[in-house]
Amino acid sequence: MKFAVLVFPGSNCDIDCYKAVEDTIGQPVDYVWHTATDLSAYDGILVPGGFSYGDYLRCGAISRFAPVMNEVAKAAEEGKFILGICNGFQILTEAGLLPGTLLRNTSLKFRCHDTVLRVENNTNPFTSEYAAGEEIVIPIAHGEGNYYCDDATLEQLKKNNQIIFTYVNNPNGSLEDIAGISNERGNVVGMMPHPERAVDSLFGSEDGKRMFTSILKAWRDRHESASVR
Repeated sequence: MKFAVLVFPGSNCDIDCYKAVEDTIGQPVDYVWHTATDLSAYDGILVPGGFSYGDYLRCGAISRFAPVMNEVAKAAEEGKFILGICNGFQILTEAGLLPGTLLRNTSLKFRCHDTVLRVENNTNPFTSEYAAGEEIVIPIAHGEGNYYCDDATLEQLKKNNQIIFTYVNNPNGSLEDIAGISNERGNVVGMMPHPERAVDSLFGSEDGKRMFTSILKAWRDRHESASVR
């Protein structure tokens, strides 16, 4: 399985994502600049955190127009695995690949600390190695992580089991304590907490490691099924 870590002007978690792939699952991984126009070589795409384009206008509002985002949309349509983390989640919502939006934290403060998440859906390709209802420790670092959507969208998220993670103690005012969601198909996930910063006990938690092992397992299962057919 080959991964792309997208890099926008202002990304600052790209190296963390790259090293997480190397250290947790040992798969090939490349940095891919925001001007790229072909992602066909990649099976998984990581949209990292940071302050892309300085968060001007709105977090992710400029990045969603980068040439590479056209390719991310194609990859999503093809069923490839896409994970947006923090600013990456914001970019995916701005691009229309995930529903809802991220607002300023209700505290109006930047929050940077460990959080406890509850795994709401462990049938998703990104969470299959967690237990349903399991509580895990993953750090956050954001000022605009307050997830919001309208009532109709929230109803769809619940109906389709698209709420992947919730906060045990909501740090930002997110609707229904939502920390991470997926698209209806399940191959695109966005979350504000940083699993790539929780892959080694030296960081205080290894709970993020299983997101990466889950993705690899899903990819292998898909390819084994295809080879049998």
